[in-house]
Amino acid sequence: MSQAKILTQSEFRKILLHIAKKKHHARNKAILYCSFFGCMRVGEIASLTISDVLSEDGSIKEEVYLKPFQTKGSRGRTVYFPTKLQDEIKNYLSVRFGLKDKDLRVLNLTDTSKALFGSQKNTQRGFSPNTLCQWFTKLYADCSINGASSHSGRRWGATQLCEQSVNPKIIQKILGHRQLQTTMLYYEVSPKSMRNAVELLS
Repeated sequence: MSQAKILTQSEFRKILLHIAKKKHHARNKAILYCSFFGCMRVGEIASLTISDVLSEDGSIKEEVYLKPFQTKGSRGRTVYFPTKLQDEIKNYLSVRFGLKDKDLRVLNLTDTSKALFGSQKNTQRGFSPNTLCQWFTKLYADCSINGASSHSGRRWGATQLCEQSVNPKIIQKILGHRQLQTTMLYYEVSPKSMRNAVELLS
């Protein structure tokens, strides 16, 4: 089975432009960012609830603990949300609940066990892993990006970290892999990386 395509920067921008023109753009961008910047599996994204990401003070958590039933292999793990992802989730929740001042503290007075990403058919339970996988497939097809799948975001994130010389063991932890060997399959070594490497010899 071939590996999921790793998107170029121009392809990623193309997807963002496509999302911006469509309905549910705030939600869709946040889902995309969970994949690319959170390096999350599609099943993990689908399993998220509002309480998973929302702190008592109304901020979006920097570290999100996924319970064993939310992860592959039934092992709990921590997902790290960079500022860029936190901002997109905050914006999405503000749009979803009509909070013009973006003060999310009021959401803690509601049922936060709801799915973070509600679907059109089920706002309470949201996407299933399968329907979210289909969502990614359609998104890439609509943007005429061949070979991409719901795994492309994780591979993109791993490759970006690799190109910035992040320790492979750290990348392994971010992706939630048991074996470093699995992580090594996720990223591609680009010509740019090799050029930068040989420059270290001079």
